[in-house]
Amino acid sequence: MKVPTALVGARVIRTAFDHQVRISFTDQEPDGRIRLDGELVIETPITLTDAAGAQAILLPGTGTALAPLLGLFNTTVTKAEVTGHGTLSLGFDDSTRLSIDPDPDYESWSLTGSGLEPVLVGPGGEIDWQH
Repeated sequence: MKVPTALVGARVIRTAFDHQVRISFTDQEPDGRIRLDGELVIETPITLTDAAGAQAILLPGTGTALAPLLGLFNTTVTKAEVTGHGTLSLGFDDSTRLSIDPDPDYESWSLTGSGLEPVLVGPGGEIDWQH
């Protein structure tokens, strides 16, 4: 699977919550054409670290407890990496960091859209990540 480095430079344009967390991203080419239009779907715990270093563990499906994710709106991705068997780490221009570990029993996260390679991290994670 390919590490989603295409997210770097993309801006968060939407967050949505139900039993999943959805974060939508977009970016444009200098001529105005859409370079990337993608959605990250998260189904397992999320670690959100703010600029001061305070961490929160957020669980999809917990309603207003997910409010800290609203702060990602209109931020820009500055770093996108995958380590181990599928731990996604995103850094943002306001120094917030988001991390999702693979789950041993469930799909943890997926990324779909145009301008990027689709990714699905299934139970136990994935191997052979390509940069």
